[in-house]
Amino acid sequence: MEFQPLDDRVLVKLLDEPEEQSAGKIIIPETARQPQRRAEVVAVGTDEELKDLIKVGDTILIDQYSDTPITIEGEEFYIVERSGILGVFKKE
Repeated sequence: MEFQPLDDRVLVKLLDEPEEQSAGKIIIPETARQPQRRAEVVAVGTDEELKDLIKVGDTILIDQYSDTPITIEGEEFYIVERSGILGVFKKE
């Protein structure tokens, strides 16, 4: 099944899930960790300006609280609006 995000949204798959970290016997909660995450772009919305900036396969940095989880055929993805995208990692 193919999913097409609308407007200024992108469909992404997280690259590094937060792992439970601890310092000795103290567990550090997820909310105290990095406020952003890396994700791979799976689909880009219909906004033409966004399509010029972000392509399928790009790695982007997203704000931790800007995504909406969605399950497609048993796989977990996230929908992120343009305002939640902090930047794009450029390949050299």
